[in-house]
Amino acid sequence: MDEIRFVAASGGLGGNPIDSAALEEALSHKPHFIAADAGTTDAGPFSLGLGQAAYSRASVRRGLATMLRAGHKAGIPVLIGSAGTAGGDVHVAEVLEIARDICVSEGFDLKTAVIRAEQRPSYLLGLYRKDRIRALDPAPAITERTFTHSTRIVGMMGVEPLQDALAAGAEFILAGRCSDPALYAAMPIAMGFPPGLAWHIGKVVECGTMVCEKRGLGVVMGRIRQDHAVIQPIGKGLRCTPQSVAAHSLYENTDPYLHKECSGTLDLRRSVFEAMDDGISVKVTGSDFLPADVYTVKLEGAELCGYQSIIIGGVRDPFIIEKLDAWLVGIRERVEKEVRDGLSEVIGSDEYSLNFHVYGKDGVMGSLESTELYVPREVGIVVEVTAPTQELATQIAKISRQPLLHSPIDKWSGAITGFACLHNPAYIERGPAYRFNLNHVAVPDSYLDMFRTEHLVLG
Repeated sequence: MDEIRFVAASGGLGGNPIDSAALEEALSHKPHFIAADAGTTDAGPFSLGLGQAAYSRASVRRGLATMLRAGHKAGIPVLIGSAGTAGGDVHVAEVLEIARDICVSEGFDLKTAVIRAEQRPSYLLGLYRKDRIRALDPAPAITERTFTHSTRIVGMMGVEPLQDALAAGAEFILAGRCSDPALYAAMPIAMGFPPGLAWHIGKVVECGTMVCEKRGLGVVMGRIRQDHAVIQPIGKGLRCTPQSVAAHSLYENTDPYLHKECSGTLDLRRSVFEAMDDGISVKVTGSDFLPADVYTVKLEGAELCGYQSIIIGGVRDPFIIEKLDAWLVGIRERVEKEVRDGLSEVIGSDEYSLNFHVYGKDGVMGSLESTELYVPREVGIVVEVTAPTQELATQIAKISRQPLLHSPIDKWSGAITGFACLHNPAYIERGPAYRFNLNHVAVPDSYLDMFRTEHLVLG
């Protein structure tokens, strides 16, 4: 085979609509597979911790149905990675149920490989005790408790489990947490195409049309040969340029040239990007892949950090805004005193947190905000309480409401009300809150120890 072709149908299954017309046009180029990433840590730790998807079920079903119909029509495999946003077993189960319903509704059968990436705490604890859990930079300090008290931990698979599933004849591969580029690199590498080009093209197409000069509705095709690869967008008004492809090669990298995967490192130091004659495609050469001495699997874990209640409101009083930081310090002191006086028997001062997020001033940048001299006309304030139980978080939020409403300011005399609550009741119970607790890699004896494949027929 001189060339392998594939289609990135979406930059995020369920988060971005799939252009059916563009996908249909892509099929005319006879691709060898269709793929889409379905997960991200960008949504934060809640998906992994709570076991819920960040995207709506209806959106996931619509996009997956479009892909499965196209793959069935063309007789080529469909690959989905990081199912259900976080790629845990519960996320895979939900997408598997959706896929089964699609196959029944559409009236076709699919040989399916389900690859699960959720990790057993006892297995990881064994690796930890053998000094085979290694920290990335930066990484939180961990103990044995990290593994036993995590709500859920997943490992990010590379190409190997996907290649096994393809070799077994899977028409549909549904993978748990997975390296995004691995979805696109697995088949080309297995068929003897250069790993450097396969990983590189996989990296730049996995976000769909974000690799284009301007993102829009459509799909992206990748073509790999032995000496070069081509990125070709399909969709109205879409165009890739050497700059857009090179820029997306840097996306989400800690190093501008080296991007680590389970089995090695993508090396872009000699990559060259050239515009094609059609004016919309880009040719890539020179990309390399450096095999690793030790095979590693990145771990992602989430743990419960408490329960949250919030109050959302606004301040427009210019005297309060002028002294806003000091005003909030005074409110904090009043709240903390009331918690000590009224709740000290059930919660200590180090067992809860009280945060004020001020939007319109430094709500996004926080301490990094550079425009300190700017005085806004109004600000929005989100009061966030995190505590060991929902009841305690709500009690402290309720305590916070009165100081917010009526705390005085020097330039006013008499009673004032300076804070307008958005909701009634003022507090909102957010429920459980999670944090990521791992930025580490595991060193397994084999990738087979961490990823489990089930073969079945859907339909």
